[in-house]
Amino acid sequence: MSKPKSSPSTIIHKVIMVGSGGVGKSALTLQFMYDEFVEDYEPTKADSYRKKVVVDGNEVQVDILDTAGQEDYAAIRDNYFRSGEGFLCVFSITEQESFLQTADFREQILRVKNDDNIPFLLVGNKMDLENKRQVSSQEAQAKAQQWKVSYVETSAKTKENVDKVFYDLMKLIRDKKNMEMMQLGNKKPGVGPKTNKLPKKKCIIL
Repeated sequence: MSKPKSSPSTIIHKVIMVGSGGVGKSALTLQFMYDEFVEDYEPTKADSYRKKVVVDGNEVQVDILDTAGQEDYAAIRDNYFRSGEGFLCVFSITEQESFLQTADFREQILRVKNDDNIPFLLVGNKMDLENKRQVSSQEAQAKAQQWKVSYVETSAKTKENVDKVFYDLMKLIRDKKNMEMMQLGNKKPGVGPKTNKLPKKKCIIL
């Protein structure tokens, strides 16, 4: 039997799930990965997942790191954040405190990455629990606009918008990579603004 032709190396998009404990990061991840809703999943450590998906007709691999939300793990979050290319920052619409803590996560990510244009989505989970809502859509939308990012509400239980947030983030990651490739292309030797400068005229003192 002839071996199938080897395809070009698959592009990998590295997604990091961040947010307080209990907001549904793992439930969102497991729903996206396996189409299963796991209600009582409490990770004591970070878990990683890998899946091949098609984004706008191109097969890519998504690597998802589901971080533990507990403060005990704050010391090792920096390493996780450095490895990530995009972030889903999750809070529960039923818990105001988890929404307030998203600001700390974003601040830490920006500090570690040293980049204000990191692919980032603000995600309000548990939209199926509308009767227990503590964070209004308007409040969360205003925060997202302040950060210049998108805000999406999800339900890991019903799977509403679950695929959307992962695919939207992967598209942001792809666009950022493409932009960086273009910028690198413009920095080749002999190309760029410096080569267009006229030589400075020397001043002759009489």
